[in-house]
Amino acid sequence: MNSFTDVQSALPGSQRQTQPQVNSGSRTVTHTEASPAVSRWALYRHRRTSRRALLELTDDELRDIGLDYSQACIEAGKPFWRA
Repeated sequence: MNSFTDVQSALPGSQRQTQPQVNSGSRTVTHTEASPAVSRWALYRHRRTSRRALLELTDDELRDIGLDYSQACIEAGKPFWRA
């Protein structure tokens, strides 16, 4: 593989860059190449917001997802970088 197009053709279809779709004169980006660091920070943000949301659920809502309040507190108390 000597060029970018060789790498592109070796990638599975879901990982290839796609051409932006044009809708009524404006461009909509359908796929971007994000660095692993950006993806990691997105994961950290998701964990943080999800864990905070657990504390806002009622006992009935927690029971619906198979947790009790003490389990929700333990999960919400974890730092965002810990799975």
